[in-house]
Amino acid sequence: MHAPSQLEKQQVGLRLPKYMIEEMDELTEQFSLNRTDIITEALRSYIAQQKEKMFYDRFREGARELKEVLNGERGDVMTLDDLIDELDDH
Repeated sequence: MHAPSQLEKQQVGLRLPKYMIEEMDELTEQFSLNRTDIITEALRSYIAQQKEKMFYDRFREGARELKEVLNGERGDVMTLDDLIDELDDH
């Protein structure tokens, strides 16, 4: 949940291709929304997808490193605890 101060709205300007504005305006009429609602939801969705991607990328990297440690392929990490400590630093 966000703090009330984080929910305060701030105006931003942006330029979009004309075709995107036309498509967005079609959606505003069809779903009784305004441009701000559509752009806000699009950004919220994009940010959530990027955070999820970063999480899974880090997870895959950690799993790869763990596999290397367990297979004795990493001389720089001696124990599982060392690997966990290293991953916590990221």
